[in-house]
Amino acid sequence: MSAEPEIASTQNLTAFFSELGRIYPADRILTNNAQLAPYESDGLTCFRAKPCGVVLSETQQEVIDTVKLCHRFEMPFIARGSGTSLSGGSVPIENGLVIALNRLNTILSYDAEQRIAVVEPGVVNLKVSQHVAADRLYYAPDPSSGPVCTIGGNVAFNSGGAHCLKYGMTSNHVLGIKVVLPDGEIVELGGDSLESVGQDLTGMFIGSEGLFGVALEITLRLLPLPEKFYTLQAAYDSLEKAGNAVAMVVASGLLPGAMEIMDRLTMDAAEAAISAGYPKDAAAILIVELEGTSDEVDAETPLLHRVIEESGAYVVEAAKDVDHRLKIWKGRKSAFSAVGRLSPDFIVQDGVVPRTKLAEALREIERLSGEYGIRVANVFHAGDGNLHPLVMFDGREEGALHKAEELSGEIIRLCIRLGGSITGEHGVGLEKRVYLGEMYGEEDIEFMHRLQRAVDPLELANRGKKLPASTAPALLTRGAHPLEKAGVIFRD
Repeated sequence: MSAEPEIASTQNLTAFFSELGRIYPADRILTNNAQLAPYESDGLTCFRAKPCGVVLSETQQEVIDTVKLCHRFEMPFIARGSGTSLSGGSVPIENGLVIALNRLNTILSYDAEQRIAVVEPGVVNLKVSQHVAADRLYYAPDPSSGPVCTIGGNVAFNSGGAHCLKYGMTSNHVLGIKVVLPDGEIVELGGDSLESVGQDLTGMFIGSEGLFGVALEITLRLLPLPEKFYTLQAAYDSLEKAGNAVAMVVASGLLPGAMEIMDRLTMDAAEAAISAGYPKDAAAILIVELEGTSDEVDAETPLLHRVIEESGAYVVEAAKDVDHRLKIWKGRKSAFSAVGRLSPDFIVQDGVVPRTKLAEALREIERLSGEYGIRVANVFHAGDGNLHPLVMFDGREEGALHKAEELSGEIIRLCIRLGGSITGEHGVGLEKRVYLGEMYGEEDIEFMHRLQRAVDPLELANRGKKLPASTAPALLTRGAHPLEKAGVIFRD
């Protein structure tokens, strides 16, 4: 499936690339088919589009100059990190430009006392925690793709991870962002303090999926490493019981660092990949991790065991040591890639339901799986109700992708009906735009479009993502900055 072509054929590509040649050496401008192929899709490979070119930026100034050039030529562009998006959010605009940011990978400053790091967008998520580990600090958001995904991409999609239950999403750990807007203007959003004044423009930018420009520097909030971890895995004879256990844990007053559920299919895949030692006969397991001071964890442990036993778990096992704990988490973190052993293709969904509705949602997903005759592996951030059903199919079979997408859509609609959301952390991208109107009213969506056009009247930045097709003209006032026209004032 291709992303829709969205660029006018009248672009003067010869002149555009001639100007690009003034910014980049020839070996950092990619234009032939073999060079462009790796950029045609992201982690959701059923969406593909071919850009007119890719530039490998190495400095912030190169990014700024490129964005200004795109604005001058009205060339749609997308800023891209490692391309691990699972919603088609980092698929290029057909015949647009890709600005690759992986080489902007410097940790610009680090203050252990203030617990702050300023990084470029191409810095890999896990590298931040490794860089500050000697001072017993870490960066809390921990998506499964942490060893390869970039901070810039995390900002674009407001990534979370297994421990977002206690610590929140990317938006809770970014204090400020230096941004080049789609017209080439540089703005500073937020700062380096936990206290902010005025409108939360940093929060507006985070999760915008690249529609508001390109992040050049990101100021991150760091946390002290917990003194102690207590990791427990509980086996259940049904997925529904595991879902109910989550609500019971939260209702008890406990706030674990993480709660994750894996079903039988996912465990089988993880076992084949890394031999994590999960129970061989369980229909589902729940992983719960307490963390904090030793006194806090020791006080909470007996209560956790009591709740888990009351929830119907028939095997309860605590991690014996650090290596055992890491093995449990390695299995969970490898789940998405490991499912590739079970199916040549799969769609990773990302809907959210209230914790109290988890059991109902899982029961309905099992029913839908049987109705469609399609296997669905379930692995998800149970603590905040963020489902990640993996809808398996073989793209070589005629109609298989279409059928899998239909089932995937049913799951998204289920999440909406249960009072949840169409996405928790993977974003809307190309995949979920069609469902936005089922979650929001027309006035809400029109306001989103107005805000987008206020920042980017030409809709050059990651055009076609997140929002349904634009219908209304851009609202501009000659002589005033578009953000000021929209009532969003960020200048001092």
